[in-house]
Amino acid sequence: MFFETKSQTYSLQDLESHFLKNNLQLIANKFDVNKADALIVQEKLWTNPSLTVDNINLWANKSFETMTNIIGNFGSRQQINMDLEQLIETAGKRKKRIAIRTLERNASQLEFEELLRQLKLELRTNFHSLNRIQLEEAQLNSVFSLFIQLTEQYKSQSEKQHISQVSYLRVRSELVGLQKEIMNLNSEKAEKLHQLRILTQIPRLKLEDIKFEDMYLPVSKILPIDIKEQAMSQNIILQSLGNEINISEKQLLLEKAQRTPNLNLLMNYERGGNVMNNFIGIGVNIELPVFNRNKGNIQAAKIQVEQKQANLNARQNKIADEIDKLIGLMSVYEDNLNQWNFNDKIHTDVLENYIKYLQEKQVTLLEFIDFSQAYKEAQQAYFESQENYRNTFEELQYLVGKEL
Repeated sequence: MFFETKSQTYSLQDLESHFLKNNLQLIANKFDVNKADALIVQEKLWTNPSLTVDNINLWANKSFETMTNIIGNFGSRQQINMDLEQLIETAGKRKKRIAIRTLERNASQLEFEELLRQLKLELRTNFHSLNRIQLEEAQLNSVFSLFIQLTEQYKSQSEKQHISQVSYLRVRSELVGLQKEIMNLNSEKAEKLHQLRILTQIPRLKLEDIKFEDMYLPVSKILPIDIKEQAMSQNIILQSLGNEINISEKQLLLEKAQRTPNLNLLMNYERGGNVMNNFIGIGVNIELPVFNRNKGNIQAAKIQVEQKQANLNARQNKIADEIDKLIGLMSVYEDNLNQWNFNDKIHTDVLENYIKYLQEKQVTLLEFIDFSQAYKEAQQAYFESQENYRNTFEELQYLVGKEL
């Protein structure tokens, strides 16, 4: 686990580096791939032979025939029987099972990569949300400071009866509303930071430690023309479904191979159990496929292949539709951001001028509060549009399966 000894700033790339190195969920799931590798090794091993030792007599009756001793003076009256048996699989069953295990290992690797991309998407969306939060926090604190000053002024004027108490209470109510918004924003900030700390394993990460950059990337300059084709070949879920089809096809081949019976090679040794004192014989055991030709399992495996192919086709159509939807959303956000041409300094100057107008009684208190609310909501809408644009782009990258 990573522990910071001094304060430093983290860019998105820095956070992703810590995530890849220290995330415990990724480390745990990596073991699934290692387990799959071990199962491939196990599947390559031959079945152990079996040895049976029986027919050993503990005593001898009057009809015994004397034989040569086994060791020293022992064994002249001992009878023994030993059978050695080895299974020989036919029709390449063992190789087919190894192929299935290899594809299952690929499935574990794809599952790991899918988890990696999901967690990376979560990290990036939390990062972009925190970017919006820190901008919104600065804007809210600015408006909050202005209303604190205004509240103190109106309280003093109300006490001197220069203005009505209603006007003071109206300003005070607006201040309380801003306090609630700041509390809600702090709660959201704490949750997003909590998620980033878990993902990166940086326990003392604070908003001030994060370095935000302008990540506005116009759709028209980034997205490849063949984005759907790239998604069809690189999307992890589609790769996993394709791998499942391959597993089902290999399983079908294995079920077909099961129609061919296996062989059991036999070797037998008998001492004193036949006309020969030391008899060695060989043989073979084979199952006769008279009643069971594995038809049911073969049919089920064929249906499994068709089912997996239908699932793949359905998911391909769904992903193509989702790509169209995300590109459409990004185009809308891009047009809005381009048309907005938001200038924070101009809006701040206008708000400060409105305070002067209020003090000079060129605008009423209600007009000032309406403008301050409109100013605050406009900034929040702009920050949210930026966040939605960036997060939609991250979802598109996740869906395509590569960095765009």
